[in-house]
Amino acid sequence: MNESQSYTVSIVIPCRNEKNYIADCLNSIIQTDFDKSRLHVLVCDGESTDGTDEIIRDFEEKYPFIHYLKNTHQTTPHALNLGLKARTFDIGIILGAHAEIDKDYIKNCLQVFEVQKEAGCVGGIIENVHENNTSEAIGMAMSSVFGVGNAHFRTGTKSGFVDTVAFGAYRKEVFETCGYFDEDLVRNQDDEFNYRILKNGFKIWLEPSVKSKYFVRASFKKLYRQYFQYGYWKVFVNKKHNSITTLRQLVPAIWVSYLFGGANFLFLGIPGLLIYLSGIAFYIAASKLFAIKQSKNPGLFIKIMFSFWILHFSYGTGYLKGIVHFLILNKKPVPKDSRLSR
Repeated sequence: MNESQSYTVSIVIPCRNEKNYIADCLNSIIQTDFDKSRLHVLVCDGESTDGTDEIIRDFEEKYPFIHYLKNTHQTTPHALNLGLKARTFDIGIILGAHAEIDKDYIKNCLQVFEVQKEAGCVGGIIENVHENNTSEAIGMAMSSVFGVGNAHFRTGTKSGFVDTVAFGAYRKEVFETCGYFDEDLVRNQDDEFNYRILKNGFKIWLEPSVKSKYFVRASFKKLYRQYFQYGYWKVFVNKKHNSITTLRQLVPAIWVSYLFGGANFLFLGIPGLLIYLSGIAFYIAASKLFAIKQSKNPGLFIKIMFSFWILHFSYGTGYLKGIVHFLILNKKPVPKDSRLSR
């Protein structure tokens, strides 16, 4: 018998007010090709008010491997740690309530661990599921190199060792060595954790056969708030580690600084103005080119372009605000930027 055939697995799902998604998420786990006697699913509910908790409890009554846990702190890192500490396991998987996993998700993760002995974490490719034209455009923007850089779990451009993944599966040794998720972080807690495990000598493997679906946010307003928070909290992570975790995080902030710094170009007169406007024109042309590449539907590629602009501008402004708050003024996180965008 292979070692992977004896692994015990915990899947931890942070959850709050997800009545439209949690049942499909749990059903996808139920349908996986994995021995349920070696599986625990810990749904950590942040005191939902929309009936989500009742749905989870219904599943708990029917399936002995599904467990409801109350997360009184109502934040994602508290939920993750609550679930991870609730049961012993060999492999711990974190999952979003907006996600559904492929039937071979667990099995393929375990097979990678068997082959890639250096891997402390395994993740896969996310397929964005679109609920309307807006969410479809957002999903296409988030699947583009122009939109999110070299975030390979979104773009699917690389198989092998990477710097981060979404919905990762982790060996228990990772938690024993590195600790758990940072409960100070409302956002970026998974990126920060993955950065920490790399610093401790573990590696992260991206495997295309490890597949999941994610239901994309359906409004530009929610997308803006989400990525503003990502940028804002990234600086907080950088300060904690006294390091920039990835170079791609700097690009949106540089672009926004360029936009806000237009007055400086005016000191150079007409040549400076031309340089400034040329930079903006180049960005618009590049966003149009990549949007057309993602979709040739005229109505859709305009929304994709707009999604690019939101992704970059919101992350960049959030990052700059984080620099002011955390590095210059040495402040703590602002309460309104600690609220989740869902």
